[in-house]
Amino acid sequence: MPLFYFLPPLGAVLIWSGNMTINQLTVGAIAPSSIAFLRWVLALVVLTPFVLPAALRHRGAIRRAWPKLALLGLLGMAMWQGLAYVAAATTSATNMGILAAMVPLLTVLLSALILREAPSLGGTLGGILALVGVSVLLGRGNPLSLLELEVALGDLLMVVAATCYALYGVMLKRWPLDLPPWVVLYLQAVFATLFLLPGYLMGPMTPIDSHNVWLILYAGIPASIITTFLWMHAVRQIGASQASIFINLMPLFSALIAMAFLGERVAPFHLVGGVLVLAGVIMAQTLTQPLVRQGATPS
Repeated sequence: MPLFYFLPPLGAVLIWSGNMTINQLTVGAIAPSSIAFLRWVLALVVLTPFVLPAALRHRGAIRRAWPKLALLGLLGMAMWQGLAYVAAATTSATNMGILAAMVPLLTVLLSALILREAPSLGGTLGGILALVGVSVLLGRGNPLSLLELEVALGDLLMVVAATCYALYGVMLKRWPLDLPPWVVLYLQAVFATLFLLPGYLMGPMTPIDSHNVWLILYAGIPASIITTFLWMHAVRQIGASQASIFINLMPLFSALIAMAFLGERVAPFHLVGGVLVLAGVIMAQTLTQPLVRQGATPS
């Protein structure tokens, strides 16, 4: 598999990592319902002049595919990204990172159930190894300490969000839409905005000011438009299961971003956890044989 196939998921995860580090900054600065809605409004403002003409040319295909586009917009944009902002108010960044790391294993499970896709040896073992690495990172060298975390409403919301995004990747693979990628992204954003509108109208509607406008800009352009486009390409090129393994790099990237911009120091557990995560990703991409060999079909 060409190495450049790995660039889209790496780029998406890197941007998501930056978004994860500022999730907590939205608490008190802007209501979750406001940023969840306004980010997609901004994305549509940016995309409409460039993509709407193409969408109009493909309106016949859009009429046939709109239920699928609506579900993808709900799962991958409204639920996954919107619930993370709500969860940030009632749980810690550590818990959010742990639960986001469930996406790869959930994707393998859902791919097996929905796509009848046999899990690969590398995908299974690599996913487990990467999850151990994430546990070392988030448990600050003691993975067993994670067992002492209390379950909060935010934790439950992140479980739902992780399941939604795993299902989003699987359905992207199952439904190869006969539309240009940018049109698919645009229509998903339209439906996500419609789904998030009621929550925004019910409030509280936070005024845009100098303290939260940069949060909306980051969420609306890099973390919405660019990441979704990169992720759709990743799923089409290497599949939902293999692409989702890269999500395990989020804690490592987040630590590096915090070190660069917040002056945090790297501890030994960062190195151990980072090596385990990277080893899991490499294993998932190289050991592609099925985990269980299927028997010969009887004649």
